[in-house]
Amino acid sequence: MISLQFPTYTFTTQEMPNGKVQIWDMVRRKYVALTPEEWVRQHVLHYLITTKNVPKGLVSVEMPLVLHQQAKRADVVLCDRQAMPLLMVECKAPSVVLSQAVLEQITRYNMVLQVPFWWITNGLQHFIYHINYVDNNYTFLADIPTFGEMLQLDGRS
Repeated sequence: MISLQFPTYTFTTQEMPNGKVQIWDMVRRKYVALTPEEWVRQHVLHYLITTKNVPKGLVSVEMPLVLHQQAKRADVVLCDRQAMPLLMVECKAPSVVLSQAVLEQITRYNMVLQVPFWWITNGLQHFIYHINYVDNNYTFLADIPTFGEMLQLDGRS
């Protein structure tokens, strides 16, 4: 897999008899197919948990949601200690351009979740937003805040 714009992490992988490679997902606690999108998702998980001090138990991977009577899945959702969504991450393969369509996808998912922090990434580019629902505005962030900073910025601490 290609190098991404994240710190270097050590991943556990295994090759299946059919030649396909799987990667250990520390949140789901199982091996999953190592696709380009999964490569990005695993970097996101490691970054949040090891670098941004996010409690692993508050992270959901491929969180199910229903939008217009259709089943969807948010790639990564971080909740606060009251189980309220705090951060939603949309991961794309490095070859996927982070276009308006990707922003519209996370916007649609947010109609259900009402999350104050959004992160759209293909591992090479990152777009991070903080939505202030009280003032009805948003701010672009240079980096993902730590778990504590997210709580503080959103007035939850």
